[in-house]
Amino acid sequence: MTGSGLSTSLVRAAVTSPFKHAGRPGATLPAARLTLPAAPTAPGPLAAYRSLCGFPGQGPLPVTYPHVLGFPLAMRLMTGRGFPLPVVGLVHTWIEIGSHRPVQAAEPIELKVYAGELTPHRRGTEVTLVTEARVGGELVWESRSGYLSRHTKKRREEASVRQGPKLPAVAEWRLPGDLGRRYGAISGDRNPIHLHPLTARLFGFPRAIAHGMWTVARCLAEAAGQHGELRTVRADFRAPVLLPATVTYAADPAGAAFVLRGRDGRTHLVGSVTRHHGQGLPDIGLAGSP
Repeated sequence: MTGSGLSTSLVRAAVTSPFKHAGRPGATLPAARLTLPAAPTAPGPLAAYRSLCGFPGQGPLPVTYPHVLGFPLAMRLMTGRGFPLPVVGLVHTWIEIGSHRPVQAAEPIELKVYAGELTPHRRGTEVTLVTEARVGGELVWESRSGYLSRHTKKRREEASVRQGPKLPAVAEWRLPGDLGRRYGAISGDRNPIHLHPLTARLFGFPRAIAHGMWTVARCLAEAAGQHGELRTVRADFRAPVLLPATVTYAADPAGAAFVLRGRDGRTHLVGSVTRHHGQGLPDIGLAGSP
């Protein structure tokens, strides 16, 4: 999808969201499977993404980047008439990624995005979106992501967000107030909760919040840099990072588990990874993928 196409989706989201309700009885998901034809990765946006997220300037695609490439398809799906949830204000709650092998930027990647399931959540309704990347018909990468549509704008703080694995601190990062706008410009994810304090307040947040996919990408850039190419990823977004912020990345010595904490001890993100160890990997289809 071109930039103009993505802008059209964003306009459609703003227009249609007020007419959708997350708790509508009998809501169903569209059966459509949207695709982008195979093409090499554009070098300019990839370089900007690597820089902002902390990935090396060269080498295989960052393990999170196919998610960014598939985002325009996800937006088209979520802003379509048959999608039951209001896309404006959706909060990314978790992601699972399976990398069947490292993917090079020059390889022509075909992308497919579809809605997996719609489930009740203690704070509203959650939808699972599936993204698949293929090269020459071979499934090389896949992900499942949860997005929450809250039934109320009020947010209750839970004690659990202040807890997480007791892992040693590895790095501290200072996140600027415009991080959401900068990442939105690269990824196309211009959800109002990320862009400005005024628009974030409309959805119950006191300030703009960092994109969940930026926080996990930054953590995985640190993890991959220390221990090698990532094979599977699971990340749960526990609490939003209000911008600006100072956060601490902590990880176990083997690099298999990590956590992102705030200065107040709040756990923002908890994750785990496995790594590639040569060729001939067995199938790693994500649980629940059709």
